[in-house]
Formats: sequence, C-alpha cells, structure tokens
Amino acid sequence: MNIILLSGGSGKRLWPLSNDIRSKQFIKIFKTENGDYESMVQRVYRQIRAMDETATVTIATSKTQVSAIHNQLSENVNVCVEPTRRDTFPAIALATAYLHDVLGVSRDDSVVVCPVDPYVNEDYFAAVKRLSDMAKEGSSNLILMGIEPTYPSEKYGYIIPGDKEEVSPVVAFKEKPDLQKAKEYLSQGALWNGGVFAYRLSYVLKKTEELIGFSDYQKLFDGYKDLNKISFDYAVVEKEPDIQVLRFGGQWKDMGTWNTLTEAMEEPSIGEVMMNESCENVHVVNELDVPVLCMGLKNMVVSASAEGILVSDKEQSSYIKPFVDKISQQIMFAEKSWGSFRVLDVEEESMTIKVILNPGHKMNYHSHEHRNEIWNVIAGNGKAILDGREQTVKPGDVLYMPAGCRHTIIADTELKVIESQLGRDITVQDKIKYPMP
Repeated sequence: MNIILLSGGSGKRLWPLSNDIRSKQFIKIFKTENGDYESMVQRVYRQIRAMDETATVTIATSKTQVSAIHNQLSENVNVCVEPTRRDTFPAIALATAYLHDVLGVSRDDSVVVCPVDPYVNEDYFAAVKRLSDMAKEGSSNLILMGIEPTYPSEKYGYIIPGDKEEVSPVVAFKEKPDLQKAKEYLSQGALWNGGVFAYRLSYVLKKTEELIGFSDYQKLFDGYKDLNKISFDYAVVEKEPDIQVLRFGGQWKDMGTWNTLTEAMEEPSIGEVMMNESCENVHVVNELDVPVLCMGLKNMVVSASAEGILVSDKEQSSYIKPFVDKISQQIMFAEKSWGSFRVLDVEEESMTIKVILNPGHKMNYHSHEHRNEIWNVIAGNGKAILDGREQTVKPGDVLYMPAGCRHTIIADTELKVIESQLGRDITVQDKIKYPMP
C-alpha cells in the first residue's frame, strides 16, 4: 500500500506549543503504553506500520518541517519536499511523481492521500486499506472517505452522497457552511470531507500532464515556484464525474484547536503542574523547567513554553489566531534532524541557546560570516571539528569559533551545549554549509 501523508500548517492555533517550524503534528502530548509521549505524526506513522508494516509511506511537506520529521520518525522515512508552498494540487502531483520516478512505484498501483494529523484508531486505517484496494481494482477514478458527522459543524466541507449505502456515488461537494446550512446538509445525509482519498497513480500523473503540461518529478520540482496555487479539490475532485465515497463511522477528530486537543489528552496535565481540588475541566501543558500552579480554574487551558504562555477559556481558545498573528519574535524552540535547540536569551548583539544533540548525530559543517560563536559543553561526550582539526569534547570544554571558522560537533552520547552567538547581524540566513572534511 502507498500512502502520502500531507504535513503542512503554520502553527498558529496551538500557540505557544506550535510555531512556524513546529506545527501541531509535532507536539508530543499523547501518552504511550510505556509512559512516554508521542506526537500526532508519530502516532499516525506507528498506526500505519501496525496495520501494514510493508506500506510505502511518503510525507509531503515544506522544507521547514523536514528536520522535525527526521527527528521524530527517522532519517529513512520518505520525504517529498515542496520547494515552496503552492497548495494541495501541486503538492500531491509532486508527491505522486516522486512515488513513480524516485521510488519506482508502478503506474497501476493505488495511492491513498491522508492528512498527517487526525486523531483516529485502527479502524480508520482498515478503511484506508479498503480505499487503496478499491482504487487498485478500478472501482472509480477517485474514492473518498466520508466521515459520518456527529454534529452540524461549520469547520468542515461536506460530501453529499447519492444514497445511504456504505459505498455511494458522490452527488455534490459543499464548502464549509454556516450552522444553518450544516444542519440542512446533515438532513440530506451529508458526510464530512476529511481530506482522505485514493486513486491509481496513473490517474494523477495524467491529470498533472493535463493541467501542468508534464508529470516528470524533476521538472515539477525545478519549476515548482511557477505552478499555480490551487487545491486538489478545486483542480481535480470537484470536476471528476467518476467518483465514489466510502462511509467511515469510527472515531475521527481534527486536532486543530486547543479545545479539541485537550479532549484527546489522557490526563489533565503534562509537565511540572499543580492544581488544587477546586479546578474543574482544566488542562495544562507545561514545557518550561519551572512549576505552574492553578487554583480555582474552570473550563480552562493553560500552556507554557519557550514561545510564551496561554491562559484561556476552552471555548475562546479557538479564536487565538488573530492575536498570535500580531506576535513577532525569534523562534524559541525547534527540533532538528540531529536534536533540538531552545533559545535562552536574546540581546541586541547576542543570542544564547541550549543545544541537545542525539547520540550519533552531528550538525552540518558550516561557518558564519557575521557572527562569532562560543560552545560551552555541559553534558555528554563527542568530537568537534574546527577548520579541519578534530578534537574530543567533554563537559567543561569551551570552544571559540570566530566568523569564517568552519565548524561542526558530533555526539558520541547525548551532548548538551550552551551556544553563545555574538555579532551585530544574527540571522538564520548567515550560514554557509560545506562537505564534511
């Protein structure tokens, strides 16, 4: 089975845990059987592997998310990177061409496209497998999953089926409605459009050739910035006459707001948190190294991270995006393919961050033109390379890299480093990468 997981999002609605680099699917809030926490992308990826360990899973994403994906899943996961954001039709066209041209998937094989972040159980992936089988058999050009709605929602688009059978022809698609329209759609037997659909690989390659002019992966990648921004729904789905919908009545939650996210949390708090007995329906997520104390709160969500602190009524938490849009600051936390970093202090001509490298990982070999750097090793062991010279590093070691010095650090064990950046122009753009010596 071939699955494309669409991983996008700007990280506004789950602030302060999410940011432009760390979208909601990377937040670790779901408790596993061994007591650790996993993110939405880790949970979905694990569920797919449990259902079909031989499945070819490809994540279609922007380049800002690649490091977090490699950090949370592995370096070996298939990632199709959008050079720039162009909406879902170009993304799916590129990922489908990637399957064919890079991974060697046959044009006759089926492909299922899913969002990377639904909160679902195993029966959802059994339905995904059925979609894949139906597409491969040529049941229709497109087979959609329709979620049986539990209430009239204004947040989702709707699919109007032709009958009440488990598999039905599609009569119409409806945009996100107001409440009254949503009630009307439900009276017509409408289903939520969860963004899950299947097709034969050849079908989307053909549509790509019709709408773009070619379907070669490298040509699509090289010319990606010039492609029109258009959704897959508008470009393909709503124009396709040979289309069916498969009903799904199992658990399906869109973790798009704090209100819905806390509904899926198995415990009321994560991190160093205290609540007195008068708190009711309160959820707290604390990523800071200081305690959070809540007393007498009702129907509230509290979240504290390096990005900021949110204290909100649960219902009102759905409306934070316009306020978060007004916040402009340095990214304070990010996961990279080699580990993570957290900003500790920002001054006019300096920035101090805590870097954690995972065992066996390393930074890129790089230099900076406009800043000097100092590494203070506080835990772990490894090696550093400065202008081609290798040296071992251990707790207490201090390394100085003036502007122009090529440098990297390699972790033998988990390695913790305090990095001080000094200069008048400290930006993420000031970085030149080199091959490892």
